[in-house]
Amino acid sequence: MTSLLSCVEIPATSTSFYSVIWLHGLGADGHDFASIVPELTLNKAEQINFIFPNAPIQAVTINGGMRMPSWYDIMDASLDRDVAVEDIYTSSMQIEQLIQREIDKGIKAENILLAGFSQGGVIALHTGLRYPQRLAGIMALSTYLPTVEQLKTERSANNDIPIFMAHGTMDPIVHLAIAKQAYSNLKAMNYSVSWHEYPMQHTLCMEEIRNIAHFINKIF
Repeated sequence: MTSLLSCVEIPATSTSFYSVIWLHGLGADGHDFASIVPELTLNKAEQINFIFPNAPIQAVTINGGMRMPSWYDIMDASLDRDVAVEDIYTSSMQIEQLIQREIDKGIKAENILLAGFSQGGVIALHTGLRYPQRLAGIMALSTYLPTVEQLKTERSANNDIPIFMAHGTMDPIVHLAIAKQAYSNLKAMNYSVSWHEYPMQHTLCMEEIRNIAHFINKIF
């Protein structure tokens, strides 16, 4: 059993019924998306816990072996990207521990939403689509899915989970083509996935934040 990840948390201000576990991208930390919460117009805002875990500090090959917050190692910057798949499974187990912590606090699994940006989106998708209990949904932002082949035999109770995928049309980091390929693969596997694209780079924009809020309001 690995140790529980440290997290930045914004607890519910009333009785909590829902939790959002939101994963940052490479080199960032749990504070990266915490500032977005006040910008979300959420119907159940006072009942939602927001948890922003910090990725482990590890060497990243693509960045010259520099140690930084990372959910998995990336070996090259090719379109398809050579990544350390075993790291993805390890990080996924750590997110499952956080899901279990929320369940232990009384939050139903079906009221837990996984979200992630870039590397964090990979882990959100990888974890959510394999989790043995039904979850509320997955938000996969500016991301892709390197473990889609494994998913074909590892998919779980979340076959009809709502998935929100969003991407910038000018993203120079995670190319639009591999994100759209992930979307197409998930559609081909009959997942309930919606696609949203915006004229932006590797970031979020106000229209996307509004759409994220709409997605959360719809599933909570």
